[in-house]
Amino acid sequence: MDFWPWLTAALLLLLLLVQLSRAAKFYAKISLYCVLCFTVSIVAAVVCLLRHGGRTVENMSIISWFVRSFKYIYGLRFEIKGRRKLEVDHPCVIISNHQSILDMMGLMETLPQRCVQIAKRELLFTGPVGLIMYLGGVIFINRQRSRTAMTVMADVGERMVSENLKVWIYPEGTRNDNGDLLPFKKGAFYLAIQAQVPIIPVVYSSFSSFYNPKTKLFTSATIKVEVLDAIPTRGLTVADVPTLMDNCHQAMRTTFFRMSKTPQENGATAGSSAHPAQ
Repeated sequence: MDFWPWLTAALLLLLLLVQLSRAAKFYAKISLYCVLCFTVSIVAAVVCLLRHGGRTVENMSIISWFVRSFKYIYGLRFEIKGRRKLEVDHPCVIISNHQSILDMMGLMETLPQRCVQIAKRELLFTGPVGLIMYLGGVIFINRQRSRTAMTVMADVGERMVSENLKVWIYPEGTRNDNGDLLPFKKGAFYLAIQAQVPIIPVVYSSFSSFYNPKTKLFTSATIKVEVLDAIPTRGLTVADVPTLMDNCHQAMRTTFFRMSKTPQENGATAGSSAHPAQ
């Protein structure tokens, strides 16, 4: 039996389903995204190993170059305001809101030189994706063991200063697509105060107008990104963590609503933030 007519028919049927069904389009785009991540991770890992020989933050520029090409496939544009605020020649902690699996594209679009991310340890075991994260210098923490995580963060603080690194953290701690910011976790703020380095907030506009897993929406769009002014921590102590965290949350939340033109949840005002998580 000839295989090709059946394959052609299956591909045509799939194409028809994609054209007719919004859900089919959504899952096709998500599947393609996963395939791209898997394939690009393999190719980028080879390039990183050939170029730098192993794990180093310098590999992030290679990874970023590959991932930035994804936006052309999905018809996404990024309008970035204040990018120069990230182009500093000293250590800092960068924090941003975390909405979906697509955040990686936004991260790589904005990523400054000598910047690494903090990620949960489970991602290290995701095959080629985990490998390329490792080669890029991503710092993995075990969130199930708070003492281990605290030890890792203490080491990160020392490395930031000695190696002149920027560290990118999602302070919400998990993806959130509810149209608001979740309360922040304390880790990023402890790290910044411990290392006495500034915090630079980065805010991405809401994805809900073009990406919504619940309604199976996934279209092209322009994503607004705004880099806020650096917040100094020089002279602050651990006792200042709650105030620092609240100030960052309030500033980012106000900017998020302004950029997204989204009505605020529960009638909250732009100036009042949710009480940060302990």
